[in-house]
Amino acid sequence: AVHMGMIVRGRIGGLLAGLGFMLPGLCLMLVGAWAYTRWLAGSESIAALLLAVQIAVLAVILRAVAKIGQHMIHGRALATVAIAALAATVAGVPFWIPLLAGGLAYAAPSRLVAASCVALALILSLALWWFIPGATHGETVAITAAAPTIAALFLAGLKGGLLTFGGAYTAIPYVREDTVGRGWLSDAQFLDGIALAGVLPAPLVIFATFAGYAAGGLPGALAITVGMFLPAFGFSLIFFERLEALVDHPGLTRFLGGIGAAAVGIIAATFVELALTTSMRIASPIAAATLFACCLAAVWRFRSMWTVPTTLALAAVAGSMVPL
Repeated sequence: AVHMGMIVRGRIGGLLAGLGFMLPGLCLMLVGAWAYTRWLAGSESIAALLLAVQIAVLAVILRAVAKIGQHMIHGRALATVAIAALAATVAGVPFWIPLLAGGLAYAAPSRLVAASCVALALILSLALWWFIPGATHGETVAITAAAPTIAALFLAGLKGGLLTFGGAYTAIPYVREDTVGRGWLSDAQFLDGIALAGVLPAPLVIFATFAGYAAGGLPGALAITVGMFLPAFGFSLIFFERLEALVDHPGLTRFLGGIGAAAVGIIAATFVELALTTSMRIASPIAAATLFACCLAAVWRFRSMWTVPTTLALAAVAGSMVPL
């Protein structure tokens, strides 16, 4: 939106187009996050309903993994990068290692260099795991469960904004790592935020605003939102004249292609982690699996703009009627 505004009316057009794109969703999400924390969070009477919606969100995320993968992964090499990133993330390797290794390996001029990049990434991962306490996801909560600061939430949003390769869903693992991973909110709350973003007339990435609000109130919501959208404004407004030339550079194209494939693997790993934590709160696995399968079939089959909101709403109805 910022880039198109720049084409039409220069930098002021880019600024106005970007603000028009994000501000309505920001305002709606602030209202939704306030209502959620005031009336819904922790309510036993609607816990089953929210759990059903979270299961539906998992189906939406899995569909997004497949959809983004169709656009990002072409050929065996990129598929290998994605699978390796998935395995590394599940094993607890910091996300930036598979991203960097995937980009370097795919951009490498020879298989030997590509294999060297992957080997170096594995060695670095093992070194981090062995020598640095808390380097993996599994130990993050225990070590960094301090109160969130405005700066930390801004950086969490900035990380998501800088690493959103292929769509809003690719921001999910990075925002989750810096919020859920630090103990600032739970996976259930995080999934509720994605669900709320899915039903609002707003860009899906506005779920970061919810995470910021749940972690740090209104200042936290604004800080993480500014961080999330800053790269979109900055790259377009500052580097507008150079973006097209950069994107057309063959080496950079392959590097970004490798990063994109690794991002698909990281989202898939995040889906696995979210599914595992959600499964621990399920009392009826058969009912939950049936609901998940129905939601997945719905989002896979229908591609209307109303598909996700309708699926989430029907899941909520099902959750109020059938114990999960």
